[in-house]
Amino acid sequence: MTAELVRGQNQALPWTRLEIGVEADRALALGAVLVGEAGHALGGAEGIALPGAPPPPGLAAPGPPAPTHRLAVDLGALPSAATRLDLFLALPEGPGAPARFGALAAPRVLLLGPGGEKAAGFAVTGLAEETAVVAVELYRRNGAWKIRAVGQGYQGGVPALLTDRGIDPETARRLAADAQAHPVAPLPAAPRPDPEPVPAGPATPSGGRVDYTHPGRRPTAPAGGHPYATPAPAAPAPPAAPAAPVAGDASGWSMEERLHNQVWGMFEDLARTVAAYRGAVEFAEDRRERELDAVLDDPRSRTGQGAADARAAASERYETLVARAQEALDRDLAQLAAESQVVEPALPPALAGWESPVWHAYRPPEQPPLSVRLGDLGLPEAPELRIPMLVRLPLERGLWIDAGRLSDGEGESRPAGLRALAAGSAALHATRLLAVHPPGGLTVHLLDPAGSGAAAFAGLRNAGLLAPAPAAGAAGVAEVLERLTRRVDLVQMAVRGGARDALPPGLDTAEQLLVVQDFPHGFDDRAVTRLRYLADEGPAVGVHLLLVADRDDAAGYGPLLDPLWRGLLRITPLPDRHLADPWVHHLWTFTPPCVPRGSAVLETVVGATARARRPGR
Repeated sequence: MTAELVRGQNQALPWTRLEIGVEADRALALGAVLVGEAGHALGGAEGIALPGAPPPPGLAAPGPPAPTHRLAVDLGALPSAATRLDLFLALPEGPGAPARFGALAAPRVLLLGPGGEKAAGFAVTGLAEETAVVAVELYRRNGAWKIRAVGQGYQGGVPALLTDRGIDPETARRLAADAQAHPVAPLPAAPRPDPEPVPAGPATPSGGRVDYTHPGRRPTAPAGGHPYATPAPAAPAPPAAPAAPVAGDASGWSMEERLHNQVWGMFEDLARTVAAYRGAVEFAEDRRERELDAVLDDPRSRTGQGAADARAAASERYETLVARAQEALDRDLAQLAAESQVVEPALPPALAGWESPVWHAYRPPEQPPLSVRLGDLGLPEAPELRIPMLVRLPLERGLWIDAGRLSDGEGESRPAGLRALAAGSAALHATRLLAVHPPGGLTVHLLDPAGSGAAAFAGLRNAGLLAPAPAAGAAGVAEVLERLTRRVDLVQMAVRGGARDALPPGLDTAEQLLVVQDFPHGFDDRAVTRLRYLADEGPAVGVHLLLVADRDDAAGYGPLLDPLWRGLLRITPLPDRHLADPWVHHLWTFTPPCVPRGSAVLETVVGATARARRPGR
């Protein structure tokens, strides 16, 4: 699967031999510059790869301007003094050639592995009057090579780009003219395959606005043209004001599905814009560090007014880059906050917070929902912006409410009363799951051998929304686990044999939720083995697990329970920064749901759910 990079984001390179690909709607020139420690082209003009010129070691010669390129790179063959390789795109000259990148559809740069597999992609968006742009850079950090999406444009074209890397202006103009002297490669006769769709994302430090179109949508192709082609405007148009956000502005067959997809689009937009901000700040810090190192490397320039001026200039450039990144971040966050204010009141009960007015008109549904809300997600750069954390139903993974330690803050801590908060959080999650299923669609079993969750689950127990309480102690634990294990086995055999009608007539066909309070109290080795079996095999046949546990309490089982912990989705009864996404590797702060102080919404929902489940209704 191809990872989509955003401006400033970096990714480790697992190979030393690779290819950089380019896909565009118009012919573009491709070039590369080897950069040394001081930020200058290594060896002057000899460190620059341009069409028709002998390339530096480790690089293939770029071809003439064309809509597609493949440039082979051997990182192991690059000169040892090279710390970075900048790959740039430039507009060719000639009749009919576009005058600026802003008149073109965004070109796409691909990272290709040794076998040609696509490992990463980067759409170079946010360009306007630029005629040359550093698309990506390969750089060495602590002995390992990485790729970073840059997207830094130059209105002065290739000469300005090369001058910024230490080439004198006259040589830079000559090299640019030599590169332009090569003919443009003609477009292929047959239409080439469309590039992979680029997920819509928020603005990056170079400008633009958040695109609220869901990433799964594909833009409509103009008549007779490439689906990503954009006609060149007759004159530069003033920037349009951001469109007012609309609830349900995403793809989907129903409003529920559109809202679900829109929330996920907001999550991805926030992840992208924060990744772009962090990458831009990292880029500014790296640049300042290189410039200050260049001052210190020369003994003649370490002291004096010249050194002070160089340090001041480096700091000023750093502050300017960070200020631009902060401005773009603030703009994107403001638009996401505006969208959140529109979307949040429109969410149905399964996706809404407990403070939403939608619960005051609650009626049990006729069908189970597409997904359910477990809490909220946030990032430190946007402390006021919370994105609903949605998971699909039926639950593919069990839930683990950690009653032990929180990972947020310095070291690990165990707040007072965390176990009681964990029990209350489990009761709140069970209440929502019961409320969003149709009457009789979910059966909840509570295993609480020590009785530590009696107060938290008293409302559900008194309303008759829990399965009959099992016998006390280990006997009750064994009884419930045996009954659910037998159900899993029977349904598995019926499904595999195509004999669903052969299930016993008294079998409860509703979804089953097993809530285990204060695990592993009351569990022996046999019960632990059965619980692991239910966690692994149960979700596929309608048996789900909600575990409340402190992992330290189960330390005596050693590595036996490691697969159990890894297979469950860990959430916490207090805000905690521990959920990592595999996309841009952010650590998200999870905020659990809570009922507003003094609100009777929980009693209202429990009462309506209990009435709908009474016999005869």
